[in-house]
Amino acid sequence: MGSIHGVVASADGTLYEGALVELELTRADDPTTATRQTDSGGAFNFAELPPGDFKLTISSNGFVTQSISGVLDAGEAFDARTIVLPVAAAASVVQVSAGSQAEIAQEQLNLEEQQRVLGLFPNYYVSYDPNAVPLTTRQKYQLAWKTSVDPVTFLMVGSVAGFEQASNTFVGYGQGAQGYGKRFGANYADTVVGTMLGGAVLPSVFKQDPRYFYKGTGSVFSRAMYAIANSVICKGDNGHWQANYSGILGGIAAGGISNLYYPASDRSGVTVSFENALIGTAEGAVENLFQEFVVRRLTPRVPNYAASTR
Repeated sequence: MGSIHGVVASADGTLYEGALVELELTRADDPTTATRQTDSGGAFNFAELPPGDFKLTISSNGFVTQSISGVLDAGEAFDARTIVLPVAAAASVVQVSAGSQAEIAQEQLNLEEQQRVLGLFPNYYVSYDPNAVPLTTRQKYQLAWKTSVDPVTFLMVGSVAGFEQASNTFVGYGQGAQGYGKRFGANYADTVVGTMLGGAVLPSVFKQDPRYFYKGTGSVFSRAMYAIANSVICKGDNGHWQANYSGILGGIAAGGISNLYYPASDRSGVTVSFENALIGTAEGAVENLFQEFVVRRLTPRVPNYAASTR
């Protein structure tokens, strides 16, 4: 016999007591149904279950109902992990108001800002909810700013500057504390300019979502093609896929701006800026592949989102 357990949380990360969890376990000879309510720690558990296909439906007044399907093997203790119930708009309102949408987006963003690979490296620009509400302009700037001032960002920039100092990259900066400071400043400027342009300014102008939307289902090939395609396409604030003007133009613009503070001998021309933008696009495809197949496994406490009913 097996079991199914998990935790239910509201979108702000608060463990939710009293949510209704309904189980449908399908077997040809003996279908099983059962219900539980989450305890004070937001947890639920179905024990002594036979193997078979199952479906969990999690609901509570004022929240969007979520469902999860899977297969329970004999003797397995299936961990549904943390299931998030986003706040629902009022049932009497057919069209969700802009205010309600912004509130839901903020709650989802609060969760994303807790995502860290290995519990350390920020992984804010990934949504594991395929139906996440579009970010407002303010929220796009909030995400870009939080990324730019994260302590790990400073640590990574400092490390890169150290390697450049050791290899005497950008000779015009010289050596010593002053040389290191210039390298650190240039690298941090690259990070801030790239993040703000590609993650906030241009996404606000073109009304595009700067996040990568994790797919997580389908064949390996389909997921790989999806990840690669997301280096040149993105989801618009209207929910439709479109050319990723924000990311592509952001890379070109950031390369051009860097000419203002790099040593004259190391500045790139227009052609090199476009070449670097193409390289950045290819690097983005590789990063998306890691996001799709590796990163989630290394990120603790990722909510288990199901298909939304929105």
